Amino acid sequence: MSNYDSPLDWPNWLPLREDLKDQSPYGAPQLPLEVKLNTNENPFSLSPALVKKLSEAIANSAKDFNRYPDRDAIELRSELAKYLSSTTGVNLSVDQIWAANGSNEIIQTLFLAFAGAGVNSLGFTPSYSMHENIARSTGTNWITGERLSNFSIDLSSALKEISTQKPKLVFITTPNNPTGTSTAISDIRKIIEATAQVGGLTIIDEAYAEFSEQPSTIELLSKYLNLVVIRTMSKAFSFAGVRVGYLAAGKEVVDALQLVRLPYHLSTPTQLLAKVALEFQSELLAEVEQLKIERNKVVAELQNLGLTVVPSSANFLLFSIDNEKQVWQELVKVGVLVRDVGIAGHLRVTIGTPSENDRFLAALREILRVLKGEK
Repeated sequence: MSNYDSPLDWPNWLPLREDLKDQSPYGAPQLPLEVKLNTNENPFSLSPALVKKLSEAIANSAKDFNRYPDRDAIELRSELAKYLSSTTGVNLSVDQIWAANGSNEIIQTLFLAFAGAGVNSLGFTPSYSMHENIARSTGTNWITGERLSNFSIDLSSALKEISTQKPKLVFITTPNNPTGTSTAISDIRKIIEATAQVGGLTIIDEAYAEFSEQPSTIELLSKYLNLVVIRTMSKAFSFAGVRVGYLAAGKEVVDALQLVRLPYHLSTPTQLLAKVALEFQSELLAEVEQLKIERNKVVAELQNLGLTVVPSSANFLLFSIDNEKQVWQELVKVGVLVRDVGIAGHLRVTIGTPSENDRFLAALREILRVLKGEK
C-alpha cells in the first residue's frame, strides 16, 4: 500500500518517472471477508495427497537450496510441453515453452524483448489491465482497440488499427477478463495474419482456457510463426500462491526472451512444486469441471433475479446490475467480496465453492429485495 493519499502526492525529492506520477498500482481490494469472490482464484484447496507430495518434494531438495535453480527450468518446461500436447492434441517440444513467475512476468518479458520506447502495442478493452500497465512501465505506446456492445472485438476496426498503427505486440485475452467472452478462432486468424504483415507478434492470453469449451489457439502455432500463447497454473491448477505462468511459441520467440530474462528467475521450490502439480493434473482438472457446473448454476440464479449475465467461458461471471457501487458495498457488509471492474452497471463474481456461491446468491437476493422496497 502507498503511504500517499493519491498518486499526485509524491515528494519532490523522489526521482519518479514523470509518466508514472499520475498512476495507481494494480490490485483488487484485500478485505478480511468470509466469501472472497473477486480475484478469479480457484476456490478448492489442494488435496491432502497433493499437499503431502508437495511437502516431500521440498523436504527432499532443501539440502541443495544453497545452489542456484536450473536457470532454464528444463524439466518443468518439458512437463508443461507434455501437458499442453496431451490436452490440445498439438505436439510441442521443450524449446517451444517458457516459464516464469506468473503470467505477468511472461507478459513483461515479451514487452522487454519486443517493445519499448517509441514502439506501439495494441489491446482491446475492457480486458486484462496488466497488459496496458506493463506497456506503460516499459515505455511502450499502448493503443486501445474497440469492442462492440456485446464485448466482442470489433474486427474491422482492429484490422484497421493494425494496418495504420503497426503495433509490434497485439494482445487478445480469450476467454476475456473481465467479461468472460471468447474470441472466435476465425477472427484470431485474421488478426494474426494482419499483425504478421506489419512485423508484429499476436499474444493470446489464455489464462482461463481450461474453463472454456472453445479450441485453444495453440493449434495455430504450427502455421503462424508470429503467434504466442500465454497460460497460467494459477486458475485451473489452484496454484495462484505459487506463481507459475508459461507460454507456447516458436523456438525463435523463446530464444529471444533469453536476452532479457533475469538469471535464475524461477526458484527451485517453484519449479519443484509446479512439476508435482502437473502430476496431479487429472485430479485438478476434475475440479475445473465442477466449477463449470457451478458456473451454470450461478448463471441460472442470476437470471432468475432478472439480471443479464454475459456469456462466460471462464471461472467468473460479469452481470448487469443497477447501483453497482452500492450493491458492492452492501455485499461487503454481509461478508461477500465481488469485483467492481469499472464497467458501468456491472459487477463481476468469481465462481466459488457451492457454499460460497449460495452465500453470494442469498446475499444478493436480499440486497435487491431491500433496494426495490419489498417487504
